[in-house]
Amino acid sequence: MLGTVSTGLLDLGRRVLVPSRSMAHAPRLTFAGLLAGGIGAGLVAALLAAPLPARAQDAKTTLVVAAPRTPESLDQEYPPTEAGHEVRRNVNERLLGYAQKKGDDGILYEDFTTIVGVLAESYELSPDKKSITFKLRKGVKSYNGNELNADTVMWSFERGWNMKSNFHWYMTQIFKIEDPKVAFTKVDDYTVKVSIPNPSPLLDRIWINSDLGILDATEVKKHLTPEDPWGARWLSTNTASFGPYQITKYTPGQEVVYDANPNYWRGPARLKRVILREMPTSANRVAALQAGSVDVAEYLLPRELALLSKVPGVTVYKVFGNFIHRVEMNNAKPPFDNLKVRQAVNYLVPREEILKSVYFNTARFTKSPISEIYPAFTDEYFFFNNDPAKAKELLKEAGFPEGFKTQLAYRTGDQIEEEIAVILKSAFAKGGIDVELLKLPASTLVERYTKGEVPMYFFRDMAIVPDAAYVANLWLNSASAINYSKFKSDEVDALINAGLTSTDEAKRVADMKRVQQITMEGAPWVFLMNPGYQLATRANVKGYSWYTPNGNAFYDMYKE
Repeated sequence: MLGTVSTGLLDLGRRVLVPSRSMAHAPRLTFAGLLAGGIGAGLVAALLAAPLPARAQDAKTTLVVAAPRTPESLDQEYPPTEAGHEVRRNVNERLLGYAQKKGDDGILYEDFTTIVGVLAESYELSPDKKSITFKLRKGVKSYNGNELNADTVMWSFERGWNMKSNFHWYMTQIFKIEDPKVAFTKVDDYTVKVSIPNPSPLLDRIWINSDLGILDATEVKKHLTPEDPWGARWLSTNTASFGPYQITKYTPGQEVVYDANPNYWRGPARLKRVILREMPTSANRVAALQAGSVDVAEYLLPRELALLSKVPGVTVYKVFGNFIHRVEMNNAKPPFDNLKVRQAVNYLVPREEILKSVYFNTARFTKSPISEIYPAFTDEYFFFNNDPAKAKELLKEAGFPEGFKTQLAYRTGDQIEEEIAVILKSAFAKGGIDVELLKLPASTLVERYTKGEVPMYFFRDMAIVPDAAYVANLWLNSASAINYSKFKSDEVDALINAGLTSTDEAKRVADMKRVQQITMEGAPWVFLMNPGYQLATRANVKGYSWYTPNGNAFYDMYKE
């Protein structure tokens, strides 16, 4: 993600490592205390009585993770979700990556100034930034023992193109590729070249994305059928790549088991097995972590993290990174096809209340469609405050003096979204907007908003590439398959497309600020918060690292 563009991306925002207090100074949570906190007696008893993996023979090599949900699919062509990103980070190895550096807080971060080879031992950019040549490592093997070569990479490219999903989006929307036969070339058994029609400042950075992992073509081809020529059905529930882990058990809604790749080119992971268990209720994840039944608890509530930071034997990590949490409105359908309605909704949002009561003042307001840690970000065009009178005036001008009825969807098991949804329902009612709250399983929600079937829905995502044009293209370009809100501005489209091919950084920055101005005035989303990324672990779990996809990298972790 570097090379031709000067990014200045070292400021990752405020990062806080909160170690647990010593046993002498921290209150111990008791069984009674857990019950008082709303955790069922049956669950607590089961957790406290359960055999602990930390006592097993393989204590130091097995990690048990409590997650709000299992991934909706294991295929990297599935629409990006938080759970899916974690799979891709740990299973699907990429051609390039960033070097790592340790922050003052002890956390490992990506060094955006230094690109290193991963599956590609080295790479070469052409002077005109219109081609990149990858020299592949020799001797790299998958979990199944199949060797990486140019044919494997070329098949991954071919599959990605023909699946017409994530890979296809990167190639057509970022690189403007039209003919894959011209774009992708096998030079020799260990060399592959990608050629694009226009210069791109992102030609090397894109291949760092975990969405673009290289598959074990030899293994996948065993499972192809005439009806499923690219293995979509098999890869939805199985993995085959060259990363540090292979998923050996996938039970949606229950459990995912990662087993270390014994052939991994960097050396086998210290954690030989990672067991991810779905626990939709965050209170249950807290109880399991405290009882020692799990080693890691993901996506806890801010109030729970504050509590756990005082618990002996627990460490809470906090990173303010690139998350943008918002409510997306379907801009293509009434009433949200009306600009004044979308603006009115934003004026009804009690952001201070959400910040205090839901996030315990640990989040930041989202004031732009561009991630706040990326170059060209500006918040100068954010003008929404909590002003119900202004909202009513706008709704009247839009033809809705009495308001309207609508729906707001959120994910089952996401308590933060549920708490915010309840606050928004009450706040929107002040403008006459009657909101029906829809609690949907994550996979159902993704399916419905990708089809444009829900008028409003929560969306929490991050842009993986630290570049404003990339971010804007991801969510705001009307041609983007990931622009689920259906926002459309001809000027924004033109500025984004220019930013994807220009190597004039000053102009790119100016154009991206204009994109932010137009977008904020267009109010395609209900702008909420940057919640950051937090992780609670047992104190003996070390090696936590932060990457732009925000999923945990198990290869970096180990247990003392």
